[in-house]
Amino acid sequence: MKSNVGGIDRILRIVVGALLIAGALSGLIGAWGWLGLVLVATGVFRFCPAYLPFGLSSCARK
Repeated sequence: MKSNVGGIDRILRIVVGALLIAGALSGLIGAWGWLGLVLVATGVFRFCPAYLPFGLSSCARK
């Protein structure tokens, strides 16, 4: 798996994902907040399968 999630994208995914999970745990936003798990996972592993069909990458160019 080649990384396709860059630095700022990674941080945003992890932070927003954690906020969504916290909202789901506290009951503020309901079950939709568990989608934050996907954001956290893609941020931690630096790979987003949704980027593949479009050839996107937010990693710095070498």
